[in-house]
Amino acid sequence: MHAYILNNLILSYRLRGVSMKKLTFITIERLLEMNANDEKFTLVDVLSEESYKDGHIPGAINIPLGNLESLAERYLDRKDTIVVYCGSYSCQASTKATRKLLEMGYENTLDFKAGKRGWQHTGLGLEK
Repeated sequence: MHAYILNNLILSYRLRGVSMKKLTFITIERLLEMNANDEKFTLVDVLSEESYKDGHIPGAINIPLGNLESLAERYLDRKDTIVVYCGSYSCQASTKATRKLLEMGYENTLDFKAGKRGWQHTGLGLEK
């Protein structure tokens, strides 16, 4: 039943001329590589402002998921690579944010699913 609904949704988007960009996940190694090679990207923490203040991956900006649509244009450039993260693999906020940004035309948006927890488990610190 879910597959039928999903297929109809995809078909309706295609009929309206809306392209659906593929969701892309990146590993911590890829994120570190991008940073080490001075690749231009914007790292976005989509958790609450309180969570961000408690600690975030160094260099990240905070755009809470609930404010994404209203704040994206102020802080993000559609031409840039954007890496979105949340709390951990079990957190769905980064995936929801990535999908939303792709829909909004931010075509180079990546989902760092490991999030803060994955970052910390590798021994890397958070910034406050």
